Amino acid sequence: MVTVRLALAGVGNVGRGFLELLRDKSALVRDSYGLDLQMVAAADRSGVVAEAAGLDPVELLALKQSGQGVAAYPGGQAGLSAQEMLGLVEADVLLEATLTDLKTGQPGLDLMRAAFERGLHVVSANKGPIVLAYRDLLARAGTAGRDLRFSAAVCGALPTVNIGQRDLVACRIEKIEGIFNSTTNYILGAMTTGAEFETALTEAQRVGVAEADPSLDIEGWDTANKLVILANSVLGYPAQLDEVEVIGIQAITPGALQAASAANRVIKLLALALRRPDGTYRLRVAPTPLPLDHPLARTRGWEMGIVYTTDIMGVQTASVDERGPVPTGAAMLRDVISIYRQRG
Repeated sequence: MVTVRLALAGVGNVGRGFLELLRDKSALVRDSYGLDLQMVAAADRSGVVAEAAGLDPVELLALKQSGQGVAAYPGGQAGLSAQEMLGLVEADVLLEATLTDLKTGQPGLDLMRAAFERGLHVVSANKGPIVLAYRDLLARAGTAGRDLRFSAAVCGALPTVNIGQRDLVACRIEKIEGIFNSTTNYILGAMTTGAEFETALTEAQRVGVAEADPSLDIEGWDTANKLVILANSVLGYPAQLDEVEVIGIQAITPGALQAASAANRVIKLLALALRRPDGTYRLRVAPTPLPLDHPLARTRGWEMGIVYTTDIMGVQTASVDERGPVPTGAAMLRDVISIYRQRG
């Protein structure tokens, strides 16, 4: 049995999803993988709590559900930062689930750097640092002899990164196609049946699919950021966000969707990485009419999907219908387990 001490930065929806899994799946993880997962520290906007003997995920969840922060946990300290948390207790893995800032990557970027300096593995659900500083973070992980995992940052539970890095061994990846944003997929699906854009967006917000500010989703930037992560981490192509051609779904009308349907096509916000003869990739995010027999044409509502086209392993497809934050928390759990299975 290996004890794995976890420090959680960010106890929002994803962080709470991870705590639910720690509550519900710890016995299975011990029995199946020989890992005793212990939450020894947590940080949110209220402050920090750290306890070498371990924190009770049930009590942490109860605090958050009552509208309180982790500083209200017995022994919690108000006003301290997540970086200060790292100095309060010995930990093995930083779970980085702070809010995403796609302009600076902060506070997650500096926190991840600090974790590597202290000899922790990093498991991130935060896209910002990976998009802006992937190679720097990978180098720091290598210097520290630690792992950087971030499958949760690219479509949550959908194994986008895992398939590309782990399973497509010795492949030349000719093309990646993806539906990487459930909000836009939901809206386009509703509009296909005749709903106006604003009506579909309002409904997506009501059911919790879309954020209060959905601009990153509907303008295509959330998808573009995920495509940049895949380009760097799977394709080995040092992509920057500014080289992605991005067109959102704002100008799509119900009439355009119905015309596509009449032509036996369906319009999806498609992420595309297409290999050029010189080994570089064209990166594009745009509403794209797909033939009905395309694997991604079948994605509905909240679903997301990815298609890898390779030279020696054919065309491989995966999709997920995930709702709520627990699947993204589950991807973080998957990454923690995979670190120790690989090293064990």
